[in-house]
Amino acid sequence: MTLIDVTQHTGTHPLAMTTEAEVDAVREVLTEAGQLGEHTRWAFFAPEEPAKSDVLAGAATDRRFRAVLLELDTGRSRDVVVSVTHRRVDSVHEIDPARSGQPPIIDTEFEMIEAILLENEEWCAALRRRDIDPAAVRAVPLSAGVYDFPEEVGQRVVRAFAFLQDHPADHPWAHPVDGLVCYVNLTTRTVNKVIDDRVFPVPTEAGNFDDPAQVGPQRTGLKPIEITQPEGPSFTVEDNRIRWQNWDLRIGFNEREGLTLHQLSYDDRPIMYRASIAEMVVPYAEPTPVRFWQNYFDCGEYMFARYANSLELGCDCLGEIHYLDAVIADDLGTPKTIRNAICLHEEDYGILWKHSDMFTGSAETRRQRRMVISYFTPIGNYDYGFYWYLYLDGTIQFEAKATGIVFTSAYPGYGEDGTKYSSEVAPGLGAPYHQHLFSARLDMMLDGPRNAVDEVEAVADPVGPNNPYGHAFRQQRTRLTSESHAQRMADTGRGRAWHIINPDVTNRLGNPVGYVLNPEGRPAMLADESSSIRARATFATKHLWVTRYDEAQRYPAGDFVNQNPGGDGLPAWTAQDRPVDGEDIVLWHTFGTTHFPRPEDWPVMPVDYTGFTLKPVGFFDRNPALDVPASTNGHCANGHQGHDS
Repeated sequence: MTLIDVTQHTGTHPLAMTTEAEVDAVREVLTEAGQLGEHTRWAFFAPEEPAKSDVLAGAATDRRFRAVLLELDTGRSRDVVVSVTHRRVDSVHEIDPARSGQPPIIDTEFEMIEAILLENEEWCAALRRRDIDPAAVRAVPLSAGVYDFPEEVGQRVVRAFAFLQDHPADHPWAHPVDGLVCYVNLTTRTVNKVIDDRVFPVPTEAGNFDDPAQVGPQRTGLKPIEITQPEGPSFTVEDNRIRWQNWDLRIGFNEREGLTLHQLSYDDRPIMYRASIAEMVVPYAEPTPVRFWQNYFDCGEYMFARYANSLELGCDCLGEIHYLDAVIADDLGTPKTIRNAICLHEEDYGILWKHSDMFTGSAETRRQRRMVISYFTPIGNYDYGFYWYLYLDGTIQFEAKATGIVFTSAYPGYGEDGTKYSSEVAPGLGAPYHQHLFSARLDMMLDGPRNAVDEVEAVADPVGPNNPYGHAFRQQRTRLTSESHAQRMADTGRGRAWHIINPDVTNRLGNPVGYVLNPEGRPAMLADESSSIRARATFATKHLWVTRYDEAQRYPAGDFVNQNPGGDGLPAWTAQDRPVDGEDIVLWHTFGTTHFPRPEDWPVMPVDYTGFTLKPVGFFDRNPALDVPASTNGHCANGHQGHDS
């Protein structure tokens, strides 16, 4: 099956990246329709992608966009779809916050918190009781979650911690004012509750990793590494379409998912229609009265890709780089261009294949390289990098890089309440245990839309007539037939993996073509089944879900995650128990880290890595990288031998 380029029919490809003119057009249409007032703010904005069937058929499609509009004065919100092509509002849906959840928290709301708190005498009195000047405190407002608080039902709230900042260049994360939290109503701009549970000593040691006086003399002896491609890169970019070494794809960007991949193919054979990191949740482990609620959905609650960095050559990216800008909308619906938001480059990746033969005397080595498509975004204390890798042999890999500053708390000493749920990372400074759990949405399309999934694992045969010496093991293959059956856990002890196949297309050996999803198999969500966060982030309780394709089913925890009581997204969709064997299917893969912070993670954390790999398994008839030429540069003797790293 060959993907159709519909640009020739419409002038603009339906999956083209958003432009500033389109953001302006959406705002103009909404203004003309009376949808924008003095107190209206944009809580979400992204392309409303056309139906997959229309794109694949090459049909002309509208350029449509989705905006979630929030009224600051009343808290009311609505979900709006606008056609830029026809300059009209296509739909308007009022959001019921008690049932569906709230729109994400926006910059305007974050910025008002400190002023609200400084006007509250109870908050200021709690700080003075600790001999702290309220004006020296930085308030950190965080998503509130959903708990058994009747006064919060249908209300738009956040919860705020305090951190002391000694001077304008001081990183306040080093000085948590623990034992204190404030519940704030964002609509009324008032304090609902101040919980002053206990007075802890505020850690005094600075955490200013960017202060030479604190860091000390820098090491010497690191010689420059220069990555050069004298003839230029091997990839081409036309608008948002990338071609590199048999790979062909489009990329997109939106403030919720960040980087998205579209119509990914190899040698004109489709592999995935769309891939994204559709959600991430960070559940914290500390059950103390001021911290029990601390859990974040960085995609669904904060739209964290709106804060994506403008990447810099030599710092964030190294080599022959091609950058792409990304356009989003700010709180007022004004276009904002993130310069150099997406980095494209290729890099050497060691040995691709090698053999020195004892019979023929041949000695051949080929070097692997990969195409890198990435972006980086900060959200509060953490910074996350998202990297998609495409390899010469048809492998696809995703890697998340977590760095930044761990969230901090007081650490009064061993044996004290709460310390068994956190690490001491500096004198008197704690960092609560937590997880980073991501959900990859993989809309598979191996040689066509009808795909299936087999769970494949290693099974040891018992000793018997057919295995007298006890060394035999084999592959056990189980077809996942329905949405309830296709909710699976990884098992590294059995090498469990999931083969995505096309039952209608076979290779030259007569087997279905396929790709294998190899999971890392780290812990899924550890919170108890009765917990609020487990109900809201049910996607993170399984490593794999498989669903029937539905263009409206985009986010695994539902459309509106902020203060959603739970049950939306994957648990609701899979309750239909639709068949997934030989259907148009979507895989949802949970992966991530369970973080017990180390002293080495302070005051800034070295990058931690997590991700997954998709490798061809019978998709090709033989090694697809046989045609990669030998290296011919001056570092490879005779054009055949080179470094084996």
